[in-house]
Amino acid sequence: MTTSVLGKDPLCPVARSLEVLGEKWTILVVREALAGVTRFSDFQQRLGVAKDVLAARLSTLVEFDVLEKRSYRAEGERERSEYLLTDAGRDLGLVLASMAQWSDRHRPTGFGPVVEHRETATNDTLHIAFVTSGGREVAPDAVERVTVPARSPR
Repeated sequence: MTTSVLGKDPLCPVARSLEVLGEKWTILVVREALAGVTRFSDFQQRLGVAKDVLAARLSTLVEFDVLEKRSYRAEGERERSEYLLTDAGRDLGLVLASMAQWSDRHRPTGFGPVVEHRETATNDTLHIAFVTSGGREVAPDAVERVTVPARSPR
């Protein structure tokens, strides 16, 4: 078993997520991708991150199938790359929404939320919650974290 800075348990889902998402700037790159940013220069301009750091973060996100790198060529220009969300990248929308909800509750700015999530069809405001398989919402303090025995790899 390999030991990393994330601990001795290679099965821990939080540690495995942090191996991809845990470096500074990575989550913000994903945030921008979720907002529709696809081009290196646009990521760099919106985030103000150093180009070498951004290149490294984009490379990691491509390596772990969060983003897909595709070539494009604007008329009269050289070929460049754009970065498009994969299914794994789009699934991180829930993670970022949960982080925003937590921050609005526990690290408020005094200006209220800057992002709301709404259902497209009804415009109803949404929130992140634990929900049973039957659709009933469960309060976080009524949720038990249970470690299940490890199974053989599939």
